[in-house]
Amino acid sequence: MNTETKLRELLNKRILIIDGAMGTMIQRYKLQEADYRGDRYKDWHSDVKGNNDLLCITQPQIIKAIHKEYLAAGANIIETNTFNAQQISMADYDMQAVAFEINVEAAKLAKQAIAEFGAETGTDISDRFVAGALGPMNKTLSLSPDVNNPGYRAVTFDEVADAYYEQIKGLVEGGVDILLIETIFDTLNAKAAIYAVNKYFRDTKKEKLPVMISGTITDASGRTLSGQTLEAFYISVMHANPISIGLNCALGAAEMRPHVEELADIAACYVSAYPNAGLPNTMGEYDETPYQTAEIVGEWAKEGWVNMLGGCCGTTPPHIAAIAAAVKNYAPRPLPVLAEA
Repeated sequence: MNTETKLRELLNKRILIIDGAMGTMIQRYKLQEADYRGDRYKDWHSDVKGNNDLLCITQPQIIKAIHKEYLAAGANIIETNTFNAQQISMADYDMQAVAFEINVEAAKLAKQAIAEFGAETGTDISDRFVAGALGPMNKTLSLSPDVNNPGYRAVTFDEVADAYYEQIKGLVEGGVDILLIETIFDTLNAKAAIYAVNKYFRDTKKEKLPVMISGTITDASGRTLSGQTLEAFYISVMHANPISIGLNCALGAAEMRPHVEELADIAACYVSAYPNAGLPNTMGEYDETPYQTAEIVGEWAKEGWVNMLGGCCGTTPPHIAAIAAAVKNYAPRPLPVLAEA
C-alpha cells in the first residue's frame, strides 16, 4: 500500500494531527551565533543566527528532540525543518550551496525521530508520516518590493521553480512521505512549487508523493497577501490534485474559524487547518493556552469541517496534545460526493 492510499484510509476514519511550531520550540533553546554555526561553520563570513533550517546540520539533536516531543503529543504528521531551505531564501546567509543538503538531512532526521520514538515507547508508528515543508519563500512573484516601480519583480517564475525543484529533490531523497506547500501568501509562488513537484516526478519517473497545500489568509479581509479570496485561491491550486487543502499561520483559531467553515463548504479534497496560538501580543509573543486553542478547533471538528488539525506559530507540544484530546471522538469531514460529468 502506498502512502497516499494509507493516508486516505486513515483520513476517512479519523482526524489526523499535524505537529506544532518548530520555530517556537527552537527559541526555547536560546541558541546563540556559535550554536547556529557549530564546528562546520565556525568561520563562516556572515552571521547565521536565525537560520533555523541550518540547525538540521549543526544541531541535529535539537531538531530530532523537537520532532519527538510532537510525536509524544500525538502528532501523526511531523514537518521537516525546511521552511526556508531553498536557494532564494538561503541567499540571505550566502548559503545557497547548502540548501540541498539541509533538505536531505531534515527529511532523514524526521524519519529517524519517528523510528526512534516507536522503538523507545513501543508506539505503533504505522500512522506517523513526515511532510516535507516547502515554505512561501522570502520573495514574491506577484508583488513588487519597490513601491515606486510596481512592475518590478525581484525574482522570476523559473528561478522560483528551480529553487523549489532542488528542495523537492532533497526532501524526496531524504525519505519524506508527503510534500507540504505551506503558508502560501502568493499563489504564483505556490504555482511554481506545484510546477516543480510535477516536473520532478515526471523527470525521475518516481511514484508521486501526496501533496498537501496550505494557504494563509493574512487579515480580516479574508484574502491572501496577493489579493485572492479563499475561493479564488482554492480554484487556483486545485489543478495540483492535492490530498488536502487548508489554512495556516497569520491568524489565531478564533479569527480563522469562518475561513475554515468556508473551505469545508467548497473543497473537493480533505481539509487541514493549523492556526497560530492566537494573535501575537505587543512583544510578538503568543499567549493563547493549549486549552483555549483546543476548545476552538474542537468546535471545528464537532461541526465536521476538518480532516487534519495542528498548530502554527506559538503552538507547542502541550497545544498539540490538547488538540488531539479535544478531537479524538469526532468523525472527520466526509469527502463531498461529486456529480459525474
